[in-house]
Amino acid sequence: MRSETQLDILLADPHLAPELKCIAQKVKDNQRITFDEGVLLYEKGDLGYLGTLANYIREKRHGDFTYFNRNFHIEPTNLCVYDCKFCSYSRLIKQRSEGWEFTMEDMMNVVKKYDGQPVTEVHIVGGVLPQYDFKFYTELFSAIKAHRPELHVKALTPVEYHYIFKKAKLSYAEGMRLMKEAGLESMPGGGAEIFHPEIREQIAADKCTGEQWLQIHEEWHKLGMRSNATMLYGHIEKYWHRIHHLDELRKLQDRTGGFQTFIPLKFRNKDNQMSDVAEVSVIEDLKNYAVSRIYLDNFDHIKSYWAMIGRVTTQLSLAFGVDDIDGTIDDTTKIYSMAGSEEQHPAMSTRELVDLIKHVNRHPVERDTLYNVVTDYNNYDFSLEEKEAGFIALPVINEGIN
Repeated sequence: MRSETQLDILLADPHLAPELKCIAQKVKDNQRITFDEGVLLYEKGDLGYLGTLANYIREKRHGDFTYFNRNFHIEPTNLCVYDCKFCSYSRLIKQRSEGWEFTMEDMMNVVKKYDGQPVTEVHIVGGVLPQYDFKFYTELFSAIKAHRPELHVKALTPVEYHYIFKKAKLSYAEGMRLMKEAGLESMPGGGAEIFHPEIREQIAADKCTGEQWLQIHEEWHKLGMRSNATMLYGHIEKYWHRIHHLDELRKLQDRTGGFQTFIPLKFRNKDNQMSDVAEVSVIEDLKNYAVSRIYLDNFDHIKSYWAMIGRVTTQLSLAFGVDDIDGTIDDTTKIYSMAGSEEQHPAMSTRELVDLIKHVNRHPVERDTLYNVVTDYNNYDFSLEEKEAGFIALPVINEGIN
């Protein structure tokens, strides 16, 4: 059944509460919902209702198109000067024996490992340490672009930039300009957590504030560049804290138009200082995707990060407003596996990603970081790739025989 038909059936339901019918009509009429209506969606909207609204918006914008990219991660270190209570990934400097610290050469070796492979993006994010300073990262970005100019560098969060710029005595505006000149092309959305100080001070008191996070993205957008945004949900926050967070993002997007994608990130409770906080259910995950899609009317894309929530929940999310599932990753991230996510060795081949999308009757499209279409995989013949790969492998087999 078409999403428009489903919405019409919902609006005709005589049992639907008037305030929920009002929101549904706003969605159909492409009108913005208010802060209080956003909270109401969390509190009163059942899963079927939320899915109907979110899927209507998703299909109106993107049809069945579901995006992914071919990417890999570099995580320079898991050591960090900050002590976020929810983090299972980082180790304080006094726990150095439990961590890793990559050199410039180490990181360039990771980049070179993908030479000749059709990846389009390197995603760089990690802990915060003094040696990973302004000079280090500008040299790294420049080195990556010199080695492989077409590889898109998506790197570092405002948490890292705030520390780097403060240490270098640079303003946010000047710092972001110089990072762009060095080869930075977009920013990931991490470090946002929950903006409201009532929650942020309890879970991440010593790193940049929500306001500073937003300011750094705004300076980046002023340069004509794009970035993503996240929200860490499902811990000690209340529904209104989530809407406050979404509202701050929506207001900045109204000013700059620089955000591409919003990614809700589920709190995982393994091996961190908040292990006593229970994780929310899959139903709450889907509800959160849906409300995000409905509230963020000026964001083009909502992404579910399959490496964090697992493949089945990712497939379900495609009916709750999500149109992007991230990328191949190639087992190059430990941020969520260390926190107890379903994917302990997150890697999917392009074919696996395509099959995952097709199995829920969506249309798989490989994109680059800026959502330019690379390949439409809806009717793609993978046997051609397999034949080519087999032909290339033959000399290796013959070499072994000889």
